Amino acid sequence: MFSKLMPQEPRFFDYFTALADEAVKISLELEAMLSTFDELQRRTFNIETIEKRGDRITHDTIDLLHKTFITPIDRDSIHRLITRMDDILDLSEDVAQSIVLYDLQASTAEACKLGALCVASCQQVKQATESLRNMGNAENILKICAEIDKLESEADHVMRSAIARLFREENDVKKLIKLRSIYELLEAVTDACEDVANLIEGIVVENA
Repeated sequence: MFSKLMPQEPRFFDYFTALADEAVKISLELEAMLSTFDELQRRTFNIETIEKRGDRITHDTIDLLHKTFITPIDRDSIHRLITRMDDILDLSEDVAQSIVLYDLQASTAEACKLGALCVASCQQVKQATESLRNMGNAENILKICAEIDKLESEADHVMRSAIARLFREENDVKKLIKLRSIYELLEAVTDACEDVANLIEGIVVENA
């Protein structure tokens, strides 16, 4: 009861929202990279720039956590949430860098579909984190988290179907290995979004 009467640091929610916004930006850039498959070096540079901004937000959040006596939600939850959100950006950067390093020559319909699912997942993550300021909105937050879970399941289905088609139809072993890695990394982005949703669900249950 005493802790609820003490001043609490509201900037954590600002950082959550800022990092979620960067996640949306990086997913949009990645989707454009996959769909147009042009200017790969420039798009990779843009993605790396966004990822670095995300790293700074994550660092600032953890630094603030070390300096704050009373936090608005559990300290461990803050740390886990911000670091898992940062994973979304890291994995998105891994996709872009892998496309360039593997010298992939073209995208596929499945990669584009996974890219679109990454965008949708990141947009939902942003909505969920923005809603965390108001725990009275718990029902809506949980609905958003459920939508993120559905998007991850869809991405998993797309990835499995894409890999199955690769093994049926692709005779170039090198290309098969490259595309399989890209598919798995893209699906991992939606996995990270689902992990964020699961953390947010736990926060809501504890604080609503």
